[in-house]
Amino acid sequence: MPIDPNGPVPLYQQIADYIRQLVAAGVFRSAEALPSLRALAVQLAVNPNTVQRAYDQLEREGLVYARRGLGLFVAERGAELARNKSQEALYQTFMQAILAGKAAQLSGEKIGAIFQRALAGADVKARNQ
Repeated sequence: MPIDPNGPVPLYQQIADYIRQLVAAGVFRSAEALPSLRALAVQLAVNPNTVQRAYDQLEREGLVYARRGLGLFVAERGAELARNKSQEALYQTFMQAILAGKAAQLSGEKIGAIFQRALAGADVKARNQ
């Protein structure tokens, strides 16, 4: 799991975002157990409270549910909820970038061209991974 302890995004948020991506991609399916809190904390070399905070966030979102004594499991609509959350986050990121472009007095056409260039670059990067 790629987390950056020196990045601007809090560790718990990075963990929650990554698990959300895995659920959206179908790596974790409905009714499937997530890694135990302690196992994931050891794997990531983070405090168990950090993982707990990420899991709490995912549970509040309805993405996962707890089964007492058994752990956390992906909710029936987990993949759908994860995709919706990812789409909303993407929208917000695009909105911030567009507003930054507008503040720099870039035209909609120029902003669109920059987006297309970034999209093409991401396609190349994804193929090389």
